[in-house]
Amino acid sequence: MHSRQRPIAADLRDEFSDLLDLHRRMVFKVAHTYTSGEADCEDLAQDIVVHLWKAYPQYDPARPFSTWLYRIALNVGISHLRREGPRRRQTVPFDPEHHVPTTPPTAETEPSRLLTRLVAELDPLSRALLLLYLDERSYREIAGILGISESNVSTKINRLKERLRRLGDSHGTR
Repeated sequence: MHSRQRPIAADLRDEFSDLLDLHRRMVFKVAHTYTSGEADCEDLAQDIVVHLWKAYPQYDPARPFSTWLYRIALNVGISHLRREGPRRRQTVPFDPEHHVPTTPPTAETEPSRLLTRLVAELDPLSRALLLLYLDERSYREIAGILGISESNVSTKINRLKERLRRLGDSHGTR
């Protein structure tokens, strides 16, 4: 082994497993943001965990685990969306009359449907930004996770809010 990685030992596995258990919802939140359907979400979540595990020997415990997790998970989610997005847009069910939805219908409210629609239309970076904002992360933390300036975070969030406002106005909800 030529790199300067910490050896993967049982204590590291246990440490990683404990941290992952505490932050499991973050992994699924990111996976859900970059997929449409339970099976895809599960696959992406598993892919995120694999990337987290591979990177864990380089994790610096002096830094917040959640920030490190988000950075890796969002990068994996963005890569997934870029890789799978064009293929998914070209896929058409064989027989639309026999198409079975992959997720059960939910009693979504109109604002919830609008937000879901907005998120689906966003580029990968904006999805990440919105996810972190809705997760009530500070602008400083969002900037650190996404590798952009705090002022850029502020500008982009204000634009997203305005876009959502316009979308709500055009559908008569507020």
